[in-house]
Amino acid sequence: MSDTQSALFVVSEEGYWAEECIEPLSALESAGVDVTVATPSGAAPEPDERSLDPESVGEETAERYREVAGSNPALTDPVPLAAASAADHDAVVFPGGHGTVWDVNQDRDARQLLLDAVAGEDGVALVVCHAAGILAFTREADGSFLVEGREVTGFPNAWEADIVDDDDVLPDGRKLPYWVEDEVVAAGGLWDAELDADTSVTVDGDLITARGPGSSEAAAETLLDALDL
Repeated sequence: MSDTQSALFVVSEEGYWAEECIEPLSALESAGVDVTVATPSGAAPEPDERSLDPESVGEETAERYREVAGSNPALTDPVPLAAASAADHDAVVFPGGHGTVWDVNQDRDARQLLLDAVAGEDGVALVVCHAAGILAFTREADGSFLVEGREVTGFPNAWEADIVDDDDVLPDGRKLPYWVEDEVVAAGGLWDAELDADTSVTVDGDLITARGPGSSEAAAETLLDALDL
């Protein structure tokens, strides 16, 4: 591994949340970190249009996110997850968005990247928002859940309830297959989304988790601290 630090971003092809990918990516690149993006098939990912709503994020921010999403070389030319290795990077980052519940969270290669990132003394993983669902599907070699007994945060049920309808259907018409908080807790995670706090970032060893929108910048700062940058 070269002296320049590197990070692998594992990004959903089903719609990633722009802030949760672009804020950490921009922060790491500004700090001199080489960023590689991996997606399940190797296709260029697209942000969830809801995360680009000017009324929610502001026109200037929405325009910046669109510009980065469409022009950042890492995002426009990703590698397939199966071709990525955590050992080649100092950090592995899992941005959130509802899209992750359909692909990244249950992808065997993504789960292995997470396991490898937090194994041993080298490496660190940052898992944001709905991507925390991957913790509910990732098992150690002995069959135990990676998240069992770990303190984590992520996208809370209280927020999910304000988005889906009574049949768990999202505004875009897709039915949510599971709720992230429920699955992580069932897998033994010590969940606290700190609903009374403006931001929520939790560090447990080499695993950093972030609640969701609004916590991305704090999560990036925490990751940079972990990388001594």
